[in-house]
Amino acid sequence: MRGGTKLLAVSLMAGALAWPLAAQLQVPGVPVRVPPVGGVLGEVNGQLEQTVEQASALTGREARRLLQLRERTLGRLLRANPQAIERDAVGNLARRGELLATGLAEPGFAVLEQAGFRVLAREQIEGLDIAFARIAVPAGMTLAEGQGRVAELVPEAEVEADTLHLEAGGQMAPRPLPLAAMAAAATAAASNVKVGVIDGGIGKAVPVSGLRGFAAGAPRASDHGSAVASLLQAQGITRLWVADVYGSDPAGGNASAIAKAVGWLTASGCKVVTVSLVGPRSALVERAITAAQGKGVVVVAAVGNDGPAAPPAFPASYADVLAITGVDRKGRALIEAGRALHLDYAAPGAGVFARDATGKIKAWRGTSFAAPLAAARVAAALGSAGAWRARVDAEARDLGPRGADKTYGRGLLCGSCAQRK
Repeated sequence: MRGGTKLLAVSLMAGALAWPLAAQLQVPGVPVRVPPVGGVLGEVNGQLEQTVEQASALTGREARRLLQLRERTLGRLLRANPQAIERDAVGNLARRGELLATGLAEPGFAVLEQAGFRVLAREQIEGLDIAFARIAVPAGMTLAEGQGRVAELVPEAEVEADTLHLEAGGQMAPRPLPLAAMAAAATAAASNVKVGVIDGGIGKAVPVSGLRGFAAGAPRASDHGSAVASLLQAQGITRLWVADVYGSDPAGGNASAIAKAVGWLTASGCKVVTVSLVGPRSALVERAITAAQGKGVVVVAAVGNDGPAAPPAFPASYADVLAITGVDRKGRALIEAGRALHLDYAAPGAGVFARDATGKIKAWRGTSFAAPLAAARVAAALGSAGAWRARVDAEARDLGPRGADKTYGRGLLCGSCAQRK
């Protein structure tokens, strides 16, 4: 591929597919609009799929360029929502002026309040027996400064910023497609298992057994959440619970919302929880996921779309979470696919057809849409006799080097699940 075309591909991916979002591509004559974090991530021009499918690999230089473009997009997002988000001590985007604390005893609360910090709420995560507190940073103090000060005052506590997680994919097709475009691989086994989704809200076209909001204005229908849920429905998942962690909150998708969503889905009896969001490591989210896993919940998560040079994606990188990457229609790894500390499986992540918030069938691209397809196969295995992991491994089609590898994990699941008929 010629250099100009490669550069265009990288620019498109960074602007539209990386977890720091841009709702429109920055191409000549087309403006860039940066919506709130909880807004629609997609509206990706069909030119993107055509361009990136021409690329075979990212060189080190191009991967670094993708990360640079991602950082610029993060900056635009921050400037668009200064009242709601700011950077934490290590540069991650987080809810402005608030910290999360676990393991803080009563004397510690008194020390913080004497230093000007204010306890906003003490919360318990439903179903997981995890307590944490939301603490406001004093006026005039940045979030990063607050983190450092709290660490000095109460070193025994675990304190972190309420970091943001963003969606890992977007819409490809600008026009609706016929219903025949979505192929189902429904199984009775999958329909017996309760499956949970942590994402944005969903449209009325996808029936659910439970829906709860964990952000201001939630539940609120979103295209991304609707696409994820409709993919599960198309694969025979009829017992579906959805936790909306975005709503209309500019700081939606934060760690505390995700941790509470994990608890609610666990308490609701979900045995599989799929997450198509990407963010930095969070002690609170990790603790919630570990507790849910201890109750028999299998968590499935997308590796994101920041490219192979990106930092490890979370929650995909937490221990025992099934990390899912995406492949295109020819079984090639998505060149924008991110990475995790481990990789379990691949699933279709391009040319995937699903519903938007209005119920229209559209095409989508990103590891966001590979995760629910893999989750459906895990649910089917859980609903069948025998060890579920062995059943999933037996179903996975080996790609790349023989055996498990760092590009496809243990193989491709649901290879033809969401292809156009």
